[in-house]
Amino acid sequence: MRILIILPNWLGDAIMATPAIELLSQYYPQARFTFVGSFVSIEALKYHPQCERAIVDETKKSSNRLLATYTLAKELGTFNLAISFRNQLHASLLLRFTNTVFCIAKQSWHSMFLLSHTPKISTNQHLVMQYAKLAMTNVDDFDETIRDLKLYIEAKKFDRPTLGINAGATYGSAKRWYPERFAAVAKEFSDKFDIIIFGGPNEVEVANEIEQNLGIPCTNLAGKTNIQELCANIGGCSLFITNDSGPMHVAAAYKVPTVAIFGPTKHTETSQWMNGKSRIVRHEMECSPCMKRECPLGHHDCMRGITASEVIIAVREIELL
Repeated sequence: MRILIILPNWLGDAIMATPAIELLSQYYPQARFTFVGSFVSIEALKYHPQCERAIVDETKKSSNRLLATYTLAKELGTFNLAISFRNQLHASLLLRFTNTVFCIAKQSWHSMFLLSHTPKISTNQHLVMQYAKLAMTNVDDFDETIRDLKLYIEAKKFDRPTLGINAGATYGSAKRWYPERFAAVAKEFSDKFDIIIFGGPNEVEVANEIEQNLGIPCTNLAGKTNIQELCANIGGCSLFITNDSGPMHVAAAYKVPTVAIFGPTKHTETSQWMNGKSRIVRHEMECSPCMKRECPLGHHDCMRGITASEVIIAVREIELL
């Protein structure tokens, strides 16, 4: 059985789709998956043992995206089942152009017009649940038992307990806590942990600021790891302190004890999934969750009001579990 899966674009969203993929694997144990997605989502999920093909979708770069989507679909061929975790027109078109009879995507004007199965999935639940229910659209006996997040990248083994710091958040500055406060928290636990600072290519400056404020030896990996290395290093951490971000979900996949700092986003939808040693630090605000890339009011109080002391307390709570 061949199953086409269009992955979410963002790293964190792709990882939150892994329980849905594991459900598909459970219900169709002989299936071979073809993954289509962004570079980061493909790099994280291509190691699945049932993945037959993993293709980076670059149709957006084409001068004629419709034609590029059609061409990609014809290269992919027809499947027994096709599902899109992206609620986007060209994703629906890609499924339709493969001539696959059974196509699933979340209900929207384009999916209803183009595809065979378009369930209405409530957004008032964790994104993991939304993806799982979508994947199980054609399964009558689905009991809503959702598995853990799953990455098939081996975690690195460090010689000493290691604290990971992730001050980045690719989506936008509104999700980012402050470098000097991350440094203050890391310094508080530097007698017990080696410290690694994580960050993508666009977060090097923030990581460098944390390193400067920390003022003690640490490892700064910002901009120096590919996705596989990022996942392996985070998976080997003993403790992780992070903004709401893709690396936060990487840590959850490896059950790394985590303190996550939330501001403008919906923690009920995108918090760590099934990580027993996880704490959220956030302040209830009239203006949040605004879901904006930058603070629309200019004050950033949802993050500015969170102190290093609050995060330190949350870390100590985890240590006592």
